[in-house]
Amino acid sequence: MSDFRVTDAAVEVVLAALADEGSSDMLALWIDVAGNDGTSFIYDVYFQELAQVAPGDLQQRFGALNVVIPQASVERLAGATLEVGSDGELAITNPNSPTPEVGDLPDLGPEALANDLALRVNAILEEQVNPAIAAHGGYAELAGVVESRAYVLMGGGCQGCGLAAMTLSQGIATAIQDAVPEIVEVIDVTNHAAGNNPYYQPAKK
Repeated sequence: MSDFRVTDAAVEVVLAALADEGSSDMLALWIDVAGNDGTSFIYDVYFQELAQVAPGDLQQRFGALNVVIPQASVERLAGATLEVGSDGELAITNPNSPTPEVGDLPDLGPEALANDLALRVNAILEEQVNPAIAAHGGYAELAGVVESRAYVLMGGGCQGCGLAAMTLSQGIATAIQDAVPEIVEVIDVTNHAAGNNPYYQPAKK
């Protein structure tokens, strides 16, 4: 079993954000590994109904906060901690890292934006995701789809904001995969270190 932890300070921050959501007593904080940038994991952090927990998902309670880690991410988040960094922002310290793969980021040529899956993913971004994050000054743009993996760039207020997924309510990856189930992974290829508005940042090991 994972020994994922959430510090008391992080619980307070998340509960404050949860209070702004409707039916907050029915929601949990979901933490999912949505992809990687080659050297560290990229996380999808969002609120979703506790009733959506599936067999194999890890459900934990920290005070008044329910936390769920989908089954596919349990091993990759084993030993990790959600905490509040010295800068006052939420951060995940994770002793695990992605297994390096040759050609982790494929050549995203014109075909990566013109294939059927890319067109369908792009429609979801334009029709569902971008209208939802426009109020936060952010936008998401498809870099391409290769071998059923969608590569997404985030900009505006979302660049550097790792809790952008929470801002998105259900998260970009969730929205895409719900509408286009053929997509096996959504990978954020944004250079978040260059963002002007970072809220969530991976903690230093």
